[in-house]
Amino acid sequence: MTRAEQIPADDPTCQALGIRTVPGAPGPAVLQMRVTGEMVNRHGIVHGGYLFLLADAAFAHASNAPGPTAVAQSAQITFLRPVLAGVTLWAEATERVRHGRFGVYDVTVRLADGTVVAEFRGHSVVLTGPGSLPTSSNGHLDGGSDGP
Repeated sequence: MTRAEQIPADDPTCQALGIRTVPGAPGPAVLQMRVTGEMVNRHGIVHGGYLFLLADAAFAHASNAPGPTAVAQSAQITFLRPVLAGVTLWAEATERVRHGRFGVYDVTVRLADGTVVAEFRGHSVVLTGPGSLPTSSNGHLDGGSDGP
């Protein structure tokens, strides 16, 4: 199994939601997720957070495929069509630019028939060295406090 194939398998969130790589898919980062009834909002359509999460997972998959650990610096999504429970979504990430420690990635989220339901753009930054994510006892990455 390649490093790129391991990323969803090593991610507890991907495991919990059934997000997996698509074997034999074109490109390095194609993921799929079956939409369940627990993922819909009060309007009966998929909550946007799940679409964002799937796109973000594909973005993480693509930005980490080259090897060094990369994390999101920023991301945004445009929702284009509502999605109902029971369908399978496909998210394909494409690297647009990689310069030094920084990268820009686009992710298209589609239904199985190819209908585009969302477009996502993420900006990544490669971490420098071991221990690049300092944590404190309160769980803040910057060691900050829980209070204002």
